[in-house]
Amino acid sequence: MSRFFSGKYASLKAYVPGEQPQDRKYIKLNTNESPFPPSPIAQRMAREEAGSLELYSDPAQRALREAASQAYGLPAENIVFGNGSDEILSFAFAAFCDEERPAVFADITYGFYRVFAEANRVPWREIPLKEDFSLDAEDYVGAGGTVFIANPNAPTGIALPLSEIERIVAGNPGNVVVIDEAYIDFGGESAVGLIKKYDNLLVVQTFSKSRSLAGGRLGMGFASKEIINDIDTLRFSANPYNVNRMTAAAGVGALADKGYLRFCTERIKATREKTAAALAALGFRLTDSSANFLFAEHKDIGGRELYLALKEKGILIRHFDAPRISERNRITIGSEEEMEAFVAAVAGILEEKRAKKTGEADR
Repeated sequence: MSRFFSGKYASLKAYVPGEQPQDRKYIKLNTNESPFPPSPIAQRMAREEAGSLELYSDPAQRALREAASQAYGLPAENIVFGNGSDEILSFAFAAFCDEERPAVFADITYGFYRVFAEANRVPWREIPLKEDFSLDAEDYVGAGGTVFIANPNAPTGIALPLSEIERIVAGNPGNVVVIDEAYIDFGGESAVGLIKKYDNLLVVQTFSKSRSLAGGRLGMGFASKEIINDIDTLRFSANPYNVNRMTAAAGVGALADKGYLRFCTERIKATREKTAAALAALGFRLTDSSANFLFAEHKDIGGRELYLALKEKGILIRHFDAPRISERNRITIGSEEEMEAFVAAVAGILEEKRAKKTGEADR
């Protein structure tokens, strides 16, 4: 930190993204990326747009909004796009939180929420998940602030039923409720349809996971026309050209290619269930994941110990140091071959640990 850095950010702890080491080739199961390339239509449209990069992108996002309007059956005025869903979430913290309306979110959820609150200098309050890592909707009814809920949650993967989401939205008529659906295409029921009924709901989705555009940086938000206008006010005040031409074109292609979306998500879900069964057979305890990752722990090996042992073998998973989840790891669902290699490596690590323990006991 330089001597010029503003004191207003002195306590800010930046979000720590999943590591991206370059020292060797890894099987990357730590950042919830898709094992599949982007849609062929998305790739073609992005390539075609590359020849026009001397021109600014469309600040009105007309092609994207029209494509999403057709895909989701909503008016274009109810949709906005961001440089990743993180940008829209950050706008929501800035637009709808203040001293009278603190941000409210779970204690175990997407780590960026706390960072967004601190960066935007708004008060925030955490509500603990239950012992089984599920979220109790009643805890958020009349929350007295702007509610942020990841559904399915991360890193637990647990999805809240749509009826419970609606209960929370209806229970906070004087505040915005933000539902972060980064993983909704892998399980659960989207709340997008509820924006026709509730003017205080903002649903945020990303193209990074199910649509294989993590490197493109594209997210979208669904809400009433008034909430979208609020976000656009901040967007135009920060960067009206926030979605570049190639990413916008890729987004249009990805929205049009519904068959490819189904193919990818169904393959990932099938691999998730197969991997979960294999880990359970090895003695792991897992949450009921509706996302493109698993959240697991084993009584015979600590979370950090397993993470480090796998890294030595060229496999990356995500470990968190937070006390309630320090014995668990989040494991992205990769390709079938990657997950078979992962399970084999885990089985080998557990066997080595058991053999070492037996050897020490025999001495």
